Order: sequence, then structure tokens, then C-alpha cells
Amino acid sequence: MFETLMDTIGARFGRPEPRRRVRDFIAGLLAPLPVKNCWTIAEHAGDDGPGGMQDLIGRASWDDAGVRADVRDFVAARLGHPDGVLLVDEAGDLKKGTRTVGVQRQYSGTAGKIENCQLAVHLSYASPLGHTLLDVALYLPKSWTEDPERRAEAGVPNTIGFATKPQLARRLIETALAGGLPCRWVAGDEAYGGDPRLAAALRGHRLGYVLAVACSHHVPTGLGIFRADRLAAGLPKRAWQRLSAGVGAKGLRYYDWAFIALPHAVDQHQGHHWLLIRRNRGTGELAFYRCWSPELVALRQLVAVAGRRWSIEESFQATKTGLGLDQHQHRRWKAWHRWTTLVIAAHAFLAAATAISTSSPDGLIDITVNELRRLFHALILEPARPAADVIAWSIFRRRHQDAAKISHYARQALTEP
Repeated sequence: MFETLMDTIGARFGRPEPRRRVRDFIAGLLAPLPVKNCWTIAEHAGDDGPGGMQDLIGRASWDDAGVRADVRDFVAARLGHPDGVLLVDEAGDLKKGTRTVGVQRQYSGTAGKIENCQLAVHLSYASPLGHTLLDVALYLPKSWTEDPERRAEAGVPNTIGFATKPQLARRLIETALAGGLPCRWVAGDEAYGGDPRLAAALRGHRLGYVLAVACSHHVPTGLGIFRADRLAAGLPKRAWQRLSAGVGAKGLRYYDWAFIALPHAVDQHQGHHWLLIRRNRGTGELAFYRCWSPELVALRQLVAVAGRRWSIEESFQATKTGLGLDQHQHRRWKAWHRWTTLVIAAHAFLAAATAISTSSPDGLIDITVNELRRLFHALILEPARPAADVIAWSIFRRRHQDAAKISHYARQALTEP
């Protein structure tokens, strides 16, 4: 599978040297290097210096958007499912200075406060077969788009203008749809749920959505327009149902859920509108979602889509801790997109390979993306140790994780339905 993906991506390059280097680069991203950059990846590949890898990222002639299209086709062939969910979210990379493309002081969800950082809108794909990052768009604040000298220094193309994060998300979604990726739903947080134009565009594509909104979001009802939190406060006790939003690190994620049909929100796209409300069983904290589907669906289906949104956070964690998504040292537009594209390709390979891993016997959890990355490097890319030693360590880790899983589920069973 790895060689198939590398051959597909390699067809984007006209010469054998960059084809070899892109394979070595992705192999380096998959390697357990303490830091991922062109120097360490070149050393892992056996090069005598970092120049070749730096050329690949900064100066060689290739189309990163074309490579992401190849990755999308690879994902569609191996993880594609009619009930697939497109997930949009932003990731921030903390940076120093002012010269790195897109950087300024702005709110970063990664840091939880205003910091000097880059922000990028990511598109992820989740299906019953697995989930992976798929596409990306760097957010350029107006302080960049309105500064020609700064743009020129960072190599920002003249065709790139200012776009809000929901506008970037819409472009990513429409590119995925145009590429034939099978999907039925879109999910995102408040940054995207609060934009009515994005929601209208999704309805136009007949894509159902579950988009988070603020408690102050105004909802049309037969009695007028009300805030979401006011509607929640008036719900009777029987309106709430306890349902799981999916499997978490410590068992099933149970919340109390309610939904309100909104027939007065119907527009020219027809379909069905709801306000979905989630209540934390411990704190009572509420979360709100605007939902739409071209056909009638049950509450359980909306809850499942809302729960799917957290898989993009898992993808961020896997790519940052294992693949160096945020470890790039590049200031320019082209280099940033190329680094991120190759990280996405590496993650898509791991997700697809994990999806075909056979079920584990009793006493072991299924192989995870992180575990497969370790095995693939040790057994295929760099078999420096005996295979039996590598597999023994894999079994040890998975047995320990299975014992922890059983313990979490047993503790949860004492209090959960």
C-alpha cells in the first residue's frame, strides 16, 4: 500500500531524483525521529546533507494541490463510505517573529488564548472504516493580504486574497465533492456553525450537517425567534435522552441529548432542520448544534455525527506528535503547503493501513495508527532489530492498553446504563 501511494504521488514529478526524495521524505516523517525537519529527515534517508530535502520542499517543481488530490483519491478508494463525514476545524502553530507566512497575534485553540501563531483550516474525512486528514488551507489575516511587500517576501501568490475561515472550509469541502469523495455529512465547531452562508452552501450540495453554534444563537420557531439557551431551559425532563457520542479513551462518551424540530427554518432547499442540545451529565454544561438533513433522521444519527467531530482532534494529535505537522521550519507559502501536504499523505497511509489490519485476539486492542507507525518503521523501513523483538514490544503495549480499557469499562459499568 505504501509503494502504491508513493508511485501515485511520484507521477507528479518529472525526474527520478525528486520521486526518490519524496518517498524518503515521507519515510522520514514516519520514522521515530525526536525532531522532524529537513536536516533530520535527510540524515534518516542517508543523504550527505539537507540540501536535497530543502530543494524538494522549497525549490523543486511540483504541485502540492495535485498531490493532495492523489491522497484524496487514495482515501476514497480505501476509506470511502456513503455515510462519510467531512470534518472542518482549525489548527494553530505557535511561532516567534513576524516573517513566517500568516503569522500574527490571534486566538489559537491549541494554546487556548491569543498568541503569535499561524492558523490553518483542515479538512478531515471520517467513515466507519477510519479517519484521516485530507486537505488544508492556510488562513491569511488582513494584515498579510493588505501588505504587498510582506506577501512578496513570503511568496504568497497574487491570486490569494483574504478569506474567512468558513469561506476556506467551503472551498475545501467543494474541492472534495468535485473529486468524487463519498460523503453524507459535515461537522464543525462554532467558527463554522455561526456562518449562515456556509450552511446554505451545504444545503445546496444536499449535504447534511451538524454544526456547533453559540448559546446566543437565534433560532426561528412558531412563536418567534429565541436564543438557543432559552429554548433549552424550557424543555421538559422527558425531552432528554442519554446517548453515547462514541467511544472515547475511557469508554463510551455518554451525554444527555435533546433536539427540537425547526420547520420554520425551511428554505428553498427543503429538508429538515433541528436544534440539537447536548448536556454534560456531571456539570450540566450545554452545547448547541444547528442540524439539517435532506431526509428525516433519528436523534441517534445526529448524535453520532456530532461525536464524529472529535476524530479530527485525534488526527491533529497523531500528526503533531508522530508526524511533525507543527515542526516545520519554513517561512514561505509554497514550503508550508508542501510540508503539510506530505504530512497529510503520511497520515492517510497510516489510516488506510490500520483499517485493513486484522482483528486482534482477546487480550489485545486493535492496532492503532501510532502502533502501526512504529511497526511499519521497525519492520519495513528500517529493520534494525529482530522482528520477534519488535512484535513482542507491540504485544506488550497492546496488552497493557487492553487491561486499561477493561478497567475503564468496568468502572463505567457501575454507573452507566
